[in-house]
Amino acid sequence: MSHGEMATCGGSSDVRVLVIGGTGFIGPHVAHELIRRSHDVTVFHRGRTAVPPGAREIVGDRRRLTESAARLRALAPDVIVDVVLSSGRQARELMNVFRGHARRVVAVSSMDVYRACGVTHGLEEGPLEPLPLTEESSALRTKLQTYPPAQLQMLQQIFGWLDEEYDKIPIEREVLGDHELPGTVVRLPMVYGPRDPLHRFHPIVKRILDGRPVIPFSAEMAQWRATKGYVENVGAALVAVALADRASGRIYNAGEADTLTELEWAQHIARALNWDGEFKLMPDDRLPLHLRAPANTAQHWIGDTTRIRNELGFREMVTRDEAIRRTVEWEAANPPNGFTPHQFDYASEDEALRKVG
Repeated sequence: MSHGEMATCGGSSDVRVLVIGGTGFIGPHVAHELIRRSHDVTVFHRGRTAVPPGAREIVGDRRRLTESAARLRALAPDVIVDVVLSSGRQARELMNVFRGHARRVVAVSSMDVYRACGVTHGLEEGPLEPLPLTEESSALRTKLQTYPPAQLQMLQQIFGWLDEEYDKIPIEREVLGDHELPGTVVRLPMVYGPRDPLHRFHPIVKRILDGRPVIPFSAEMAQWRATKGYVENVGAALVAVALADRASGRIYNAGEADTLTELEWAQHIARALNWDGEFKLMPDDRLPLHLRAPANTAQHWIGDTTRIRNELGFREMVTRDEAIRRTVEWEAANPPNGFTPHQFDYASEDEALRKVG
């Protein structure tokens, strides 16, 4: 058992962990890693997909958690890892269900709680937020529920667990403010990898696979930096937090230690596909609307992940090159079906390239 890893009362290293939302994008990696370490894993989910091998399941609706309270309490979990918390109301229900019936809650949050996110999207007035973003010293957004209804509805098509009150800041307050049931918050970065519901690599992968020799690229977006994390490594970070008693009451940023620019990410993807074309950097006023920077790129989202590394000894299990290779391979074989937020208008892209020569 690693330094700081919790043990149950009987002295066994087996920890009973309940993973809420363990069959989607991130959750299976949490369950797999816990099972690999010989811990006792139960997944609470809607029953639409299979749970990871070696895990037990409780079928129910996350949005009506109280209806399953008796079965969940009977499990008497040491730790709950809730991957699909959407709102303060859901977090309050979670704490009410498990208060007195569990030892600790790990809530999955997001780096979008930082004021820097609001600055990027034009929702926070004032100067740029200092970097890097740290768990204690960086300011949080002052405005809650920042997604307009139309955008939230679009996101709900991708993430079925989102409710109308989606915001991670009230979640953090509920989980960390409970005086009886200890909590830990993990702020996730932009997560990429196989089964990514947002298909973050798809815009570059598709253009390369479609044989585009030159891809126009926003010069503003090219230099923007935002912390990212490979899904398997993010799952391992959540496991490190779940198994560490010392994480009680703490907040951790999770993500890669260094932060690439968006152009560097595109170049990594291109290398994984052996593409020898060109990314043509262009000012936004020369680009089609669908390729322009969507926000204030002067405000970067660079999260400091020193704490989780120093306190819990976390290290990535998969290298970035291997992570990108796996993700690109999956994206090439699994283009999004039906709804996709990405646009491809090659005629307007060719016209923009023609004008710059």
